[in-house]
Amino acid sequence: MISVGIFNGYYPYTLEETIKRIKDDGFTCVQLDLSFKDMDLEDPHTLPEKLTVEKAHKIRNAFRDANIQIVAISGYTNLVSPDPVKREKNIAYVKTLLKFARDLGSPYVISETGTYDTSSDWVYHEKNSTEEAVQEITEVIRDLAEYAHKHDAVFLVENYVNNIVGSVDQVLRLFREVDHPGLGLLLDPTNFFTGKNIDDVDNELYRIFNALEDKVKIAHAKDIKYSEDKSEKHAAIDAVESHTFRGAGDVELPAAGLGALNYDLYLELLSKKHPNIPIIIEHLDEEDIPRAKKFLDDKLKKIGV
Repeated sequence: MISVGIFNGYYPYTLEETIKRIKDDGFTCVQLDLSFKDMDLEDPHTLPEKLTVEKAHKIRNAFRDANIQIVAISGYTNLVSPDPVKREKNIAYVKTLLKFARDLGSPYVISETGTYDTSSDWVYHEKNSTEEAVQEITEVIRDLAEYAHKHDAVFLVENYVNNIVGSVDQVLRLFREVDHPGLGLLLDPTNFFTGKNIDDVDNELYRIFNALEDKVKIAHAKDIKYSEDKSEKHAAIDAVESHTFRGAGDVELPAAGLGALNYDLYLELLSKKHPNIPIIIEHLDEEDIPRAKKFLDDKLKKIGV
C-alpha cells in the first residue's frame, strides 16, 4: 500500500504539538521540516552550528514514540545562488542535513537545484538554460551525492521547470552525469508542467514514468492549473517560503485535487514500480489538510493501492 504523509512544516507549532496534530489528522509518515517553534533550527544558515546529535535524536524519538515515520528530510535551498557567500552557506546547510540524516530518522535529504535569479529560488533566469549552468549544477550535485554516500545518506534531487534541472531530459542527463548511489529522485510530476504541456497531462505522465521511474525514492502530491497571473505566487501562511510557494509563470501549483493532474493515472503508474512508496501532500494551509488527505485516500482506495 502507498502511505500518505505530509510535511510537518504546515503545522506551525512546537515539536510536541505538531506531532499531536499530525497524528490527529491521521498521518503515519512525514517529510521532516526542522521548523518546530521550540527547537531553534529554522534558520538554514545557522543550522550547522545549532543542530546536534541530541536535538536530532529528540526529534526522531518523538516521532517514533508517536508511530509516525520520518520518510525524508527537507533541505530546500538554491544550490546555484549567484551570491557566492550565500551559495556556500546553502550547500553547507544541505551537507549538515546529510551528515545528520540518519540521526534524524531517514537517509533521504531533498532539495531542488535552484536558479540564477537573484530575487527568488523559483523564478526562471536565462542563464539556467546554458551549458555553463548544467556543468555547474552537475558538479554541485556530484559533490552532494558523494558526501551523502559517506554519511550513509542519499541526496534526492527534485526538479522544477524554472530551475536548472526542470524537464525529463534534464533529469535524465543529470543522472547520466552523476551515476552514483548517493543520488536519487524525489518525484513530483507537477514540477514538469508549463503552459506548453499542461493540456497534455496523461502523455506527460507516461513520459515521466517511462523515463524516470527507476530513480524515484519518495513522491509528492500537489496539483496544476493554468494561470493568467504570471507572477510568483505565495500563500499567506506561517511557513517557510518553500511551503508558501504556489507557482511562478503560467502554471499555478495548488493542493492535490484542486487542479488538472490526473490522479488516477499518476497513482496507478506510481504503484506499479513502487507499491509501498510514501506520497507526501503539500501546497495547502492547515484548514485544507483533511480535505486533501481524504482526496488522496479516496483515490488510493479507488484504484486499490
